[in-house]
Amino acid sequence: MNDKQFGIIKFVILSNWIIFCLLGMSGFLLFSLKFALGIILGGLIVVINFHLLAKTLKNAFIPSNISSYRIILAKYYTRFIISGLIIFFVIATHSVHPLGLLIGLSVVIASIYLAILREIKNLIFKEAV
Repeated sequence: MNDKQFGIIKFVILSNWIIFCLLGMSGFLLFSLKFALGIILGGLIVVINFHLLAKTLKNAFIPSNISSYRIILAKYYTRFIISGLIIFFVIATHSVHPLGLLIGLSVVIASIYLAILREIKNLIFKEAV
């Protein structure tokens, strides 16, 4: 992995936490407790999953530690199933507001969009100079 790719991943990880905190605080200030808890829980699920996926992939490509694709897929699907069960449980028990949960689950997508926009800006201004 080169420095540019590592920089993009660092940006996404940092923006994950910033967006998560901003959405969580906004949820508590502007909406009901169930809505805010949905944002927090959804954000935690997706941010933790992103970190675990990044760790799994990083470890999978270390030459002394190369994992089979079956192990990587098993870890991926295990996280996916656990996340699905958590989401099902909190929606079924009406513990959180579903829209708040959906907003929280969108944290990583928002971070990736920001990273894309940042890279497009860098390309445009790099070529303009």
